[in-house]
Amino acid sequence: MGNEQKATFGAWVAATGTVIAAIGSTPIKRIPRETLNSFNLIGNELQATGSALSADAIKEFTLTKVGNGLQAIGNVIVIAGIVRGYSDIIERELIIKGNLVQALGASTALADSFNEEHTVEELFSIYGNLLKAIGNSLQAIAVILELNDRDSGNLYAIGSWIQAIGAIISALAQSKKSSTRCCFTYSHYGNIVRMDSQ
Repeated sequence: MGNEQKATFGAWVAATGTVIAAIGSTPIKRIPRETLNSFNLIGNELQATGSALSADAIKEFTLTKVGNGLQAIGNVIVIAGIVRGYSDIIERELIIKGNLVQALGASTALADSFNEEHTVEELFSIYGNLLKAIGNSLQAIAVILELNDRDSGNLYAIGSWIQAIGAIISALAQSKKSSTRCCFTYSHYGNIVRMDSQ
């Protein structure tokens, strides 16, 4: 699998994970709480995997690579809070930290997009990372409110869906980049030579 294909695959795995996690974060009366928690866990696992693949697909050191790595780390922190059986306070603190690290990762990748050529794909990438940062921040705020015995309403679910929308937009941007990125180069003699791997 070439780097472009890996990046696209990773982006869609992460997007799928954010949607599954958003479903798990949404209070649905017909679905048992245990099932929703499983959705949340599986979603974060997919997000961590997808972000790690996207980071690994970038060979040079860039803010996007760092941002994807931070998002993967943030998901792992959230997973630790879900599965390790800590006290309620520690679990919530881990979820807060994990979401803030993810928000930092999305913001870092966002900063890199401003330095790129202003194309439709980069515009989508900016919107996607911005929404992911906002969504993760809202999720962290919701848990902070709960820790302080304040009603957060459906803020966590809202943040989850904003993040999911951002992840889908980011995946669409990556797919567009992969499909339009030139896979041909000119040889020294002026002939067009196909590049098999990116």
